[in-house]
Amino acid sequence: MVENFFICIGRQLGSGGRQIGEKLSGELDISFYDKELIEIASKQSGLGREFFEEADEKARHSLLGGLFGWRSSFDEIYINDYLRYETLFKIQSDVIRQLADRGSCIFVGRCADYVLRENPHCLNIFICADLKDRVKRVAGLHKLSEEKACDLIKKTDKKRADYYNYYSNKVWGAAESYHLCVNSSVLGIDGTAAFIRRFAVQKLGLP
Repeated sequence: MVENFFICIGRQLGSGGRQIGEKLSGELDISFYDKELIEIASKQSGLGREFFEEADEKARHSLLGGLFGWRSSFDEIYINDYLRYETLFKIQSDVIRQLADRGSCIFVGRCADYVLRENPHCLNIFICADLKDRVKRVAGLHKLSEEKACDLIKKTDKKRADYYNYYSNKVWGAAESYHLCVNSSVLGIDGTAAFIRRFAVQKLGLP
């Protein structure tokens, strides 16, 4: 009998990470969580969804920046902002652990690989893609010009990197932070999903 297993996906914006995760979820018949984590965390905590959406994959360096950057003062709003984001991260992390206890699943983003770092049945993936493919995908999805799509990609990837590096103490997108890094432009969405599935079968000992 195969124990619960988990696939945690980090991804560049426009790389097709969510689509690939959804395909793997269907093929492996396991649960899939991306933005769904926000809804679950909101319901369980009783806090408004907007709090989690505001904090979604955004790091808060301000407190450390104040300590080492000689910021003038730690006023109440400043400290509360830091504590609020730390608390929201903890709530979301607790939700990830609870879902993992219920059964095998796929998590996209939100430092799930770090949250489940002590579980031996966890496969950590990072998905990138060629910039031209990412721009085309983001422009089509959000109905943006190529220039604006490129700008959104840069800003979003920076936020994701800051968030991951801050909470995990690893480097977002660096090969040593994952079991497998793959460029979805090489095999396409379907081909990349199939490749990751084959890798997961061998790595996790799946039937």
